[in-house]
Amino acid sequence: MPLKCLLVDDEPLAIKLLENHIAKIDSLEVVATCNSAIKAFEKLNTETVDVLFLDIKMPQLTGIDFLKTLKNPPKTILTTAYRDYATESYDLEVIDYLLKPITFERFLKATDKLLRNNKTVVFEPPKQVNEFIFIKSGNKHHKVFTNDILYIESLKDYIKIHLSNDKRIVAKYKISDIEHELRNKDFLRTHRSYLLNTEKITAFSTNNIEIDSVEIPIGVSYRDEVTSFLKSFKE
Repeated sequence: MPLKCLLVDDEPLAIKLLENHIAKIDSLEVVATCNSAIKAFEKLNTETVDVLFLDIKMPQLTGIDFLKTLKNPPKTILTTAYRDYATESYDLEVIDYLLKPITFERFLKATDKLLRNNKTVVFEPPKQVNEFIFIKSGNKHHKVFTNDILYIESLKDYIKIHLSNDKRIVAKYKISDIEHELRNKDFLRTHRSYLLNTEKITAFSTNNIEIDSVEIPIGVSYRDEVTSFLKSFKE
């Protein structure tokens, strides 16, 4: 049986990143997410939880203070953008201390430590799945591997998919439809006309994100969500 995980973080994109990492490991499953320590306390009283992925800096009650209130806490992995709490956290016997942005490689090391600590669970390496979708263009359906997508550009009633092999596919789609199809697959909407693969980001500024030499604008209505996501790259 996989270990049941509770994710606690006040940043939705941080939750999403952890969900994506956990989805690749058969030995873990997400049973609930919370955006505050208070809600996590309530959830622990109603859900069976084996592992707590806990952010530190949150409103009302920090992750460290919350952990101190628990008499029998689940195995805990702290997730934070701040190094300052490392010493204090180990006094609480946490499994690991992950600094944001949390790469999958670093997450995997923490998972290995967790599962070795939990002797009833056998560690299973993540499945190497090259996910794909089919895109209809003209009279053909093209098999497109999601990892090959750099970004997607809206052209009114059409989209142009820019691929890493310098190919492009133009198809009659609304960008909102393809965004829905690519949900939970590391894609981020930055503008009403652009959806990009976050794994392909090479640089960013206040107003633009770069993928290779292409500058993709950040729209006003998407700025808060994009800024929250990009914060993790700055630490």
